[in-house]
Amino acid sequence: MSRNGPKQTLFTQFAVLAKAIAHPLRLELLEQLAQGERSVQRLADRIGMSVANASQHLRQMHAAGLVTARREEKFVLYSLADPAVLELLASLRRVAERNDAKVKQVVQGYFEKRDAMEAVTRTELIDRYRQGLVTVLDVRPEDEFALGHLPDAINIPLEQLSERLGDLSRSREIVAYCRGPYCVLSYEAVEMLRSKGFKVRRLEDGLPEWRQSGLPVATGV
Repeated sequence: MSRNGPKQTLFTQFAVLAKAIAHPLRLELLEQLAQGERSVQRLADRIGMSVANASQHLRQMHAAGLVTARREEKFVLYSLADPAVLELLASLRRVAERNDAKVKQVVQGYFEKRDAMEAVTRTELIDRYRQGLVTVLDVRPEDEFALGHLPDAINIPLEQLSERLGDLSRSREIVAYCRGPYCVLSYEAVEMLRSKGFKVRRLEDGLPEWRQSGLPVATGV
């Protein structure tokens, strides 16, 4: 039987796409791009890698159709090519959580240690917000907040949180969020705020999943 039929051609291309994300730095780049369009320079700085290295990884993902690129003056700006990229990453996460022992160990040893409480769902947050019961706290850096955030969210980047506790009410429940399900910023924010006596929980995921669900997103600061 021929190995050059349409199914084999498709599987070959699927393998090319899978190979394009088969690197931890590329997964980090995709997490960053899920926040919004970014320049190579900004992405490299945020992840802590050289511009040349970031460009190489981005070109590989561009060739596989995972990201798009456009030039603006002297900068090259990248974006996710399709919302389905987020679905691909979510599926990868679910498979790993269910079947990979090391992933389970990290989730239990780091994430659940810092916050074993059940996270707030998007539906629950919307209901509580409409009743005026919660303060929504975005702990991402300011530039990510400007690209998109939950409506009426307060932005206090994690590194500023200990100095700005006075901006938060102790009598009001806080729901913190950041980049996504494994973003350590919200876990560390929750851990810190609880130690200071605040009533706080995490959103179940982050801004990308909120946006993908068709919920309203605000921009600017």
